[in-house]
Parts: sequence; C-alpha cells; structure tokens
Amino acid sequence: MRGRRIVLWRHGQTSWNLERRFQGSTDIPLTDEGRGQARRAARLLAALRPDAIIASDLVRARATAAELASLTGHEVLHEDALRETYAGQWQGLTHDEIVERYGEQYAAWKRGEPVRRGGGELETEVADRAAPVVERNADKLPDGGTLVVVSHGGTIRTTIGRLLGLEPHAWESLGGLSNCSWSVLGESLRGWRLLEHNAGSLPEPVLGDDD
Repeated sequence: MRGRRIVLWRHGQTSWNLERRFQGSTDIPLTDEGRGQARRAARLLAALRPDAIIASDLVRARATAAELASLTGHEVLHEDALRETYAGQWQGLTHDEIVERYGEQYAAWKRGEPVRRGGGELETEVADRAAPVVERNADKLPDGGTLVVVSHGGTIRTTIGRLLGLEPHAWESLGGLSNCSWSVLGESLRGWRLLEHNAGSLPEPVLGDDD
C-alpha cells in the first residue's frame, strides 16, 4: 500500500463570506484577515512536507496556495476544474435573498436532491470535473506522499464525497469547512478514508482499535 494522503484546504476569508453572499465561481479576493489566515495555516501545512500543490485558478484560492508555495518551494498547478460550483442567478445574493427568492429550490438542495442552483451546475457535475483532477495528481505521489488541494467549500465537499464512494444525497452530511481549514484523506486497503474534517491543526495518528 502506498499510504498517500490528500489535504483539501479551503481558501481564506473574503468580503462575500462575511456578508453571507453566495460566491460560486465569482472571482472575489481575500480580505486582509483572509491573507493572515492563509499565512497561519500555511505554516502548519508546510510541516506535513507536501510533495505537490494544486489549486483552483480563482484569485482567492491562488492567493491562499501562494502562501504555502512560498514556504515549500513547490510550484502551484492551477486547475479551473477545481473552481467553486457555478450557481447562476444565486451568485452575488445573500443567504436571506436566496431563501426569499428561491425557497423551494434551496429546500430541495438541503434535502440532498439534485438541484441546479440558480440554473448552475449540479453537485455531481462539480465532482465529475474536480475529483478526477485530484485523483490524477494523487496518482503521481511517491509512497507516503502528500498532495495539498486548495479549493472551495462546495467543491471540496463534493470531491470528498466522490472519493469516499458516498451517494450524492449523503454529501451534505459532511458539513462545511471554515475559511482556511482543511480535510485529510488517507489511503487504505479499501480506498480513501476520511482522517480529518474541518481541521485547523495537524493530523494526529489514530491510536487504538480502529487503526
């Protein structure tokens, strides 16, 4: 077994995050606080000695990834397939505005039904484009190697769901990621397994009967 590891790291804070405004694929930069979050998190993640870094090409992910790249010396591979879900008419609206204007659509999405939010992408379509990019780059890792993927909350959740083999209606159960927090997948004999979720500290080994 190769024992590889994938760290899926969400970008730092943006002004639209603070306003609870749906970003989707809109290209919104980090706030000063978001850049600080990225610098702090990068110092931790650098201790994992990642072998490669890939990132969404949206500016908030690019800036987050650049903080880790500056510490590790790795060149970041930017992939548009790692962008956040395109959500059409929802993009730019606040949470309250979405519930007011698209209440039934929002409720169906929260129930785990396939919904084109605002006429945009299905979550399965996001996984279709993002998960293969992550898998392809993970396949290049050496034994015991670590890949850091810098992306967006929705894209990370759907990618984790796909890599774990979960049914799409169950992906919402993974919950969201805080700004600049990450989730860790580890390779096992039966495929990928979730080791850490929405973490802000370094992964600890599992000691006990479930190892």
